Parts: sequence; C-alpha cells; structure tokens
Amino acid sequence: MPVRRRWLIFALLSVFPLAYWLHAHLTFPSDQSPQGAYLRVVIAINKGDPASFFAYIETEAQHACYTIRDYRRNSVALIRKSYPEPERTRALLEYEAIAQAADGSDVFALYAKQMGWLDRMRRDLSGVAKVEQSGDRASVQTVRGTRYPFRRRDNGIWGMTQFTAALVAEAERAARDAALVQQSAADYERAQRGAKNP
Repeated sequence: MPVRRRWLIFALLSVFPLAYWLHAHLTFPSDQSPQGAYLRVVIAINKGDPASFFAYIETEAQHACYTIRDYRRNSVALIRKSYPEPERTRALLEYEAIAQAADGSDVFALYAKQMGWLDRMRRDLSGVAKVEQSGDRASVQTVRGTRYPFRRRDNGIWGMTQFTAALVAEAERAARDAALVQQSAADYERAQRGAKNP
C-alpha cells in the first residue's frame, strides 16, 4: 500500500473519533440548564460516584454537608480529649467517618451510600422526557415518569433539591449531638478532677 494512501486512511480514522468527540461535547447541554445538571447527575450515578455530583445539589444541601462535618470534627476532638473508655471508642465509631471527610462532597457521598440514594436513583434514572421551569425552580421528568426537582443556584448551576431536607435534618442532629458531647465532656472532666482531688 502506498505511503500516501496509508496516510489518508490514518487521517480519516483519526478525524472521525475527533469529530464525534467534538460533536458530543459541543451539543451536551450546559449545567446552567436543568437538563444539563440532570444529565451530569446521571453520569455520576452510572459511575457510582456521588461525590462528583455534589456540584449539582442545591446550595442549602451543600452547606448542610459542611455543617455536619464541622460539628462532627468538633465532637471527635472533645471525645478524644475528655471521654474515658469504653465510651470514647463507641462515640468515635459513630462520628469519625464524617469528621475525617475532606470536604462537603465526601460527606454527601457517605450519606448517599448510607441512605441508599444511589441505588434508588439508579432504578429510576432514564432519559429526559420534558423539563418544566418556573423562575428559579424546575422539574425534570424522565421517560419513566419520575420527576426530579431542581433549583437554580447563585452561580447559575441547577441543583437537585431532593436531598436537602434529609441533609438539613442531619445537620440539625449533628448540632444537637455536639451540644450533648460538649456537656458529657465537661462532666467527664469534672469527674476526673474530682477523682484526682478527693
């Protein structure tokens, strides 16, 4: 086969994948549309990676994830400092995983797995049948008839709202737990001081 023909075949074989890739990326909906945000959630769920769609949950849910982590970190520090055994080990088992999370997306991933959100969504996900939008709120209806609510965030990206209530409730629980841990730590410290100075 002449060199020129080989070069032509190579060029054609290289151009088709590049053209396909360009077409796919240029026609993929923006995450500043409800459909684009939904499709990015679908991709993350199909990969089994809930942390990668943290950007596509609403702001209040994101803040709740950071709040949970911060309360758990403070609680873990107090538990390590003040709790006696076996209470220390028991309490650390409950709080440590979230306290060690690097950021809010890791907290979200832990809850997504713990609460079965990925499995539930994986069963319901399908193509987009229609999008209904009213101001900063939208609903993406799938071909299977499932509706996913979204709200536009301040940065223009649309965030799924279905996790917000659960995460806000967890943040409130983390705050209550932190207050109890603080009280218990103070009690344990008083008891230790009393034991040293009878």
